[in-house]
Amino acid sequence: MSFQTISLLLNWMELGVLLAILFRLSYTFDLIANTQRELRRAIHHLGDRRAAEAGVNTFFGDREIAPVSRLPHAHARAENTIVSDDLAGPSREVNS
Repeated sequence: MSFQTISLLLNWMELGVLLAILFRLSYTFDLIANTQRELRRAIHHLGDRRAAEAGVNTFFGDREIAPVSRLPHAHARAENTIVSDDLAGPSREVNS
């Protein structure tokens, strides 16, 4: 085989590999899109179900999602959390 024939075969193989990668990426993106769609559907359905269970109405008569109650230990953990403002120390004001 001549160099030109080998080069042409390698170019076609390279093109085939690139197409295979693109098809695989397309499948992956379709899978991601379908998963997002199903998650949105499930969240929407869960919100509708919670609103129907709670029976909460807004001022305009629309149904509203009832708030989710926290676990008892989640509140205690939130109170013990140190934020950067706690570490700053007392602020000093300059009187003029």
